[in-house]
Amino acid sequence: MSDQRAIIDHLTKTLELLSVEKSQPQQQKSVPEPRRVDTQDLVEYSHSYIDFTYDNPTIYHLTASLSQKLEKAGFTYLSEKENWQDKLTKGQGGKFYTVRNGTNLSAFVVGDKWDQYKGVGAIGAHADSLTAKLKPLSKKKSVEGYELLGVAPYGGTLNDLWFDRDLGIGGRVLYKDGDQFKSKLISSAPHPIARIPSLAPHFGAPALPPFDKETQAVPVVGFSQGEEEEAATEQEKGSVLFGKHSLQLLRYVAQLAGLDVAQLVQLDLDLFDVQKGTIGGIKNDFLFAPRIDDRICSYASLIALLEYAANVDLANSDTFALVALFDNEEIGSLSRQGAIGGLLKTTVERSARAFHEGPVDFHSLWANSIILSADVNHLFNPNFAEVYLENHRPKPNVGVTLSIDTNQHMVTDVIGTTFAEELGRINGDRVQYFHIKNNSRSGGTIGPYIASQTGARTIDLGIPQLSMHSIRATTGSKDVGLGVKFFRGFFKNWRPVLDRFGDL
Repeated sequence: MSDQRAIIDHLTKTLELLSVEKSQPQQQKSVPEPRRVDTQDLVEYSHSYIDFTYDNPTIYHLTASLSQKLEKAGFTYLSEKENWQDKLTKGQGGKFYTVRNGTNLSAFVVGDKWDQYKGVGAIGAHADSLTAKLKPLSKKKSVEGYELLGVAPYGGTLNDLWFDRDLGIGGRVLYKDGDQFKSKLISSAPHPIARIPSLAPHFGAPALPPFDKETQAVPVVGFSQGEEEEAATEQEKGSVLFGKHSLQLLRYVAQLAGLDVAQLVQLDLDLFDVQKGTIGGIKNDFLFAPRIDDRICSYASLIALLEYAANVDLANSDTFALVALFDNEEIGSLSRQGAIGGLLKTTVERSARAFHEGPVDFHSLWANSIILSADVNHLFNPNFAEVYLENHRPKPNVGVTLSIDTNQHMVTDVIGTTFAEELGRINGDRVQYFHIKNNSRSGGTIGPYIASQTGARTIDLGIPQLSMHSIRATTGSKDVGLGVKFFRGFFKNWRPVLDRFGDL
C-alpha cells in the first residue's frame, strides 16, 4: 500500500511540474525548431488531391470543379459582364467568385467591417500544366496503316518524358444548339486514345534525344489494315470541322459529348496521362501524380480559402481574402486569362468600388496588401546533389518553400521572407528556402507580373516537387496538407502580422 502511495505522490508532483512549466511564458523564435508532422489528416489531403486531379484532367475541368465547390460552400457567382455595383451591397461583405474563359478563376471572402485601408490578403497560382494541344487542323496522313494525330507542345512537352505514356484526350468542345453557341467538357479517362512510341535503343543514335517534335513525337491513335472507313454521312460532311480532323476523331469526340458531329464547331483539347496518382515509398513518404505543376498549389490555396470561409465571422471581420487561379503561365502568362490579364487586380478593384462608401484610393489599398505567388519549386534530388545550392535544398514533408532570386525572377524580398517566417511560427509551420546556383538558370513565376501590376508586396513560395516538367512528378505525401495548413494560416493571420512591419 505504501508503494502505491509513493507512486501516486510521484505522479502528482510530476503533473504539477508539467503544469507549471506549461504556464510559463515561452520565448518566441522567429523560425520554429525543425519538427516532423506525422498526422494522418495531412495525408488525407493528398488522397483528396489524387482524386481531384484524376477527375479533372484539364484546366477547364479544374475550373468547373472548383466552381462547384465554391457554389456548395455558399459563394455567389459574379459575371464579369455584369455591373458588380448592382450586385454587391455597400458595407456588407460576403463570399463571391468569378470565372474568365473557363480557365481563370478568382474567389474572395470580404468581412462586413473591411475598408480600403485594410488591404487584401491574396494568393495567386497558375492552374495550367504542361500538355499537348490538339492542332486546329489535326488531320495527318497515315503512315503504312498507322493513324496519327496532329498536336502541338504546350510549354516544354513532346520530349522523351512524354514517350510511352497512356494518353487520354479531354477539354472543351464548342457546339451549336440552334442559333446559340454552347460548350461542353469531355474526357476520355480512363481510356487512353494515344501513345507516342519510343525507338528501341538497338537502333543506336536515332534512339537518343533530342527528338524532332514535329515528326518524331507524333501520337499514334490507331492502325488500319486497309479496311475502308465508314463513309461520312451528308450531315457529317456539313460540319465546319469536317476535313480538319479525322472523321474517327470527330465521331469519338461527339460521342463523348453526347452530340452529333454536325453540331461541333470548335475543339480545345489536350492530351494527358490517364494514370491515376498514388501514395508511394516504403513508408508512404511520397505522392506520385501527373500535373502537379501547378495544380497542387491551386488546389491547396482554394481548399484553404474554403476552410477559412467556413469558419470566419463575416459580421465581425475586417479582412479581404482572395485566391486567383490563372491560365497560360507555362507559356508566358500574356493572355486575357493569364496573370498579365489582371483578373486578380480587377476583381479587387471592382469589389472595392461596390463595397466601399465614397471614392477608393487604390494606391493605399494595394500598399496595405500582401500577395503570395504560389507555385511549385524544386525539391532536393539526391541523385544530383551537386546542382543544388548548399543550405537551399528543400525536403519532402517539411513545409512550403520560399523561392528567392537575386535577379528578381522571383520577387520575395527580406520583408517577405520575414513575414513568411513569422506567419509560419504563429501557425506552427516550418518554412524552407530555395535559391538557384549561380551557374544555373532560374525559372519564372507569376509573382513579378502581379507585383508590378498592383504595387503590392508579393512573396514567391510554394510546394516543392521532384521531376518538374515531367509528365509525372513527385512530392511529399504530407505536402498538400502542409500547403493547405500554411495558406489557411495566411488567411487567418496575414493582417495582424503585416501590421507589425509598419512602413517597412
